[in-house]
Amino acid sequence: MAALNRQGGRDEGSGRDPVDDPLPPPGRLRWFHVNLADQSSCRWIADLSCLPEAVRDLLLSPEGHQRALVEGGFVALVLHDFEVDFGKDETSRIGALRVAIGPGLMITARHHPLHAADIVKRRIDAGARPVGAAEALDLLVTAIASIAARSTQAMTARIQASEDALLSDGWEPDPRDLVAWRRRSVQLHRQLSGIRGVLLRLEEDEDLPPLLLPAVERLGQRVAALDSDVVSAQSDLRLLRDELDLQAQRRTNRNLYVLSILSALLLPATLVTGLFGMNTAGMPFAHSPWGTVFGALAAAASAGAVYVWLRRQGFLDGR
Repeated sequence: MAALNRQGGRDEGSGRDPVDDPLPPPGRLRWFHVNLADQSSCRWIADLSCLPEAVRDLLLSPEGHQRALVEGGFVALVLHDFEVDFGKDETSRIGALRVAIGPGLMITARHHPLHAADIVKRRIDAGARPVGAAEALDLLVTAIASIAARSTQAMTARIQASEDALLSDGWEPDPRDLVAWRRRSVQLHRQLSGIRGVLLRLEEDEDLPPLLLPAVERLGQRVAALDSDVVSAQSDLRLLRDELDLQAQRRTNRNLYVLSILSALLLPATLVTGLFGMNTAGMPFAHSPWGTVFGALAAAASAGAVYVWLRRQGFLDGR
């Protein structure tokens, strides 16, 4: 667990252990980031008397759907973020980031490593210093939003490049890429729409601390704009898939057209050869040395007659 105060230190020399006494002196902010896979961290949260019981229950709850509550001057949230693995910046797995924020204190908790936590750490190392609950919440949600924005921009660029290549050169993207883009767009839309709903729930809560309201409204507008970008990317992907389906349908229709013409041309010849192939008495040309030639000419003539008829009817023009 880590405790960050207003100056970015660890309360060294204050004579108090931040873990045992999490509330900071006035004018400071402590930010604890805990791993819920560690049972000692869970016990520490359960024993925090400064947190309302409902907030502690939300931090320790196994449920991962995005939600928010305001209780006793504290705001508790569950937000979704992409998990990370060793050696990879981001995975396709969604994890829950639990947040409790109140006067001078912020606690974030997760079961698996999350991407937003790494971004927040890098920004704090670069000099970012949230001086209050509003700034800390803004830093956290902005980190999640930046991940979604980067993923959306990359996905949109690839979809548009594939669409341009398809329309200009006839190049078709790998169907596995389309599935991956659709999956990522659905994940991003669910994540952002959930965060947007959580922030809207906070805006409408009369118990929300007034200092947090401007930050919640601003973050809600940004998340809504990002969600609109994801919906736009989904529309582009849908148009790309429709164009691919249309071209596939055109190829199928063209192949069926060719097969239909061939079948129509060969059907009379097949009828003639079938007629001459019957083992019955009185077959024409049966005793003539030119019987095979006459039969072949009859088959060709019947096919030619069908060809002339199809051409006059306009079937060979693709109409």
